[in-house]
Amino acid sequence: MELSAYTPSAQPRAGRHDGRSAAPETCVTKPQTFGTIAQLSCPARFWRNATAVDYELAPAWLPWSAVDPDRIAFDWDDEEGSQLAAVIASMTPPAGAEWEERHRFTTEVTALLAARYGRWTCGWHWAVGEGGGGGVVTSWCCDSHSVGEPEATAAKVVASLLEWRDWLEELAERFAQLAPPAGANAEERSWHLERATTRLVTVVVDRTGAECGWYGLCRTVLTWFLSSTGMGPETAKDAVDAAIGGRFKSWTTPSRTLVDTVGEDLAVGLTGEQPYRDR
Repeated sequence: MELSAYTPSAQPRAGRHDGRSAAPETCVTKPQTFGTIAQLSCPARFWRNATAVDYELAPAWLPWSAVDPDRIAFDWDDEEGSQLAAVIASMTPPAGAEWEERHRFTTEVTALLAARYGRWTCGWHWAVGEGGGGGVVTSWCCDSHSVGEPEATAAKVVASLLEWRDWLEELAERFAQLAPPAGANAEERSWHLERATTRLVTVVVDRTGAECGWYGLCRTVLTWFLSSTGMGPETAKDAVDAAIGGRFKSWTTPSRTLVDTVGEDLAVGLTGEQPYRDR
């Protein structure tokens, strides 16, 4: 299916979705045309949920460097949104399409967004609850319930993309506020790490409602936070996995005691020191 070419507006929309300082590390952010999936710079090499199979387009497996909004440009305005929505509407399967075709549509949209804006976009449908895989997006539910009339479906995709970008920008702001200061000693660093862990877990619980699979997003957020402080992604992931230890469960809001314990375990595991208790 050939889609018409267009030249995106050069002026970003004011607000959170303004231009950033650098381009994505892998995908082309501004291809000259919207075309078929075969014409995209990041080809669709998968046919199931991108957030579960293809690690290159799975938000839970992306390093912070691939999603950090301070490093990755996102030029956006109303014209860009309208043109993107028109392309997505033209891709929407017809009414009565089987689940496989709806699922393929979602996968192809992911490939399209990744090719145009970067891999960070692949979290656009990491939605709250079982249908969305335990994510944070609320504008999208799942293939079965969110794919419908072309215009309405396209509007949901665009809203979900912007919601996901807002989440990443919020995380970047929180990470900067919670990071241990340069020159902190082990005890001070431990205190900052415990505080960051408890606050970030609390935010994730609030946004996901502790529904099905919420702990996956929590693990990712904590790993991204540690990576944002300069820690290697594998080291960060291992530290987070050891601290959580399988203690977070679906459909269960963790107790304050458990959240504090996970925060302390992460801090002590990384610094060898107990966090301060008199601050």
